[in-house]
Amino acid sequence: MTTTNNYPDNITALYARLSQEDALDGESNSIANQKKILLKYAKDNGFSNPIFFIDDGVSGVTFDRPGWNEMIRLAEAGKVTTVIVKDMSRMGRDYLKVGYYTESFFAERDIRYIAINDGVDSDKGDNEFTPFRNLFNDFYARDTSKKIRAVMRAKGNAGEHLCTNPPYGYMKSPDNKKQWIVDEEAAAVVKRIFDLCVAGKGPMQIAKILTADKVLTVKAYYAKRDGKTMPDNLYRWDYKSISGILERPEYTGCTVNFKTYSKSHKLKKRLQNTPENYRIFPNTQSAVIEEKVFERVQGL
Repeated sequence: MTTTNNYPDNITALYARLSQEDALDGESNSIANQKKILLKYAKDNGFSNPIFFIDDGVSGVTFDRPGWNEMIRLAEAGKVTTVIVKDMSRMGRDYLKVGYYTESFFAERDIRYIAINDGVDSDKGDNEFTPFRNLFNDFYARDTSKKIRAVMRAKGNAGEHLCTNPPYGYMKSPDNKKQWIVDEEAAAVVKRIFDLCVAGKGPMQIAKILTADKVLTVKAYYAKRDGKTMPDNLYRWDYKSISGILERPEYTGCTVNFKTYSKSHKLKKRLQNTPENYRIFPNTQSAVIEEKVFERVQGL
């Protein structure tokens, strides 16, 4: 993290944010367009020390964003005098948290807040429409989340894989990204893990065996396969990784959807669903482990 000493005093914070959903609206909300508008406004109105704080591809529902956090850190250190955004939705789409920052956090620190397109300027007094804009932005986020969940539920009920990446032992087909195919090298390790378990070895023992035999960990294997930087510990297997592999029914060739859920569009944390709420679709990809072997392992 850059120290506050590396920043000048009396910063004019130019904050820009774009989420994946916002990107669908076209160029008007792009980071490049926001930066252009913000810098022009700052220069035209004589604001000193303009510095950009950017969050690209981050939802407005969460306020745990790198660019935002850095700006708030500097505000808490007394370095920020003005915050300028293109409009209220760029700041966020949670009306309670937006209200906290505009009505409490900034006000307590005598930080001027400006939303250019919404005509909001804290130095010019309260704007009676501001709370309604914040509420509308929250409704927008809620509606977008509802539509995304509907699409994901439809895909899940149709038997499509909902997880972004296949489990270790599978890979996406180059001909059809929705289809999983067996990754033979990784699948051989998966089979060995199940064989060791059937032979009476527990996850901790299996982890020690793979480590001693210098079998690449899942992370190291992916890094090597994808040509990325290799991790420091190439062979140190963890018993949790072994347990996770042994518990995945997908290795029998099925797809298991809706294993987790979220209570609210404002919460990132996924909660474990009850098994009766799973949707299981057999024979959606080639099996790595025979079903009878998988069931035997679950009974150990």
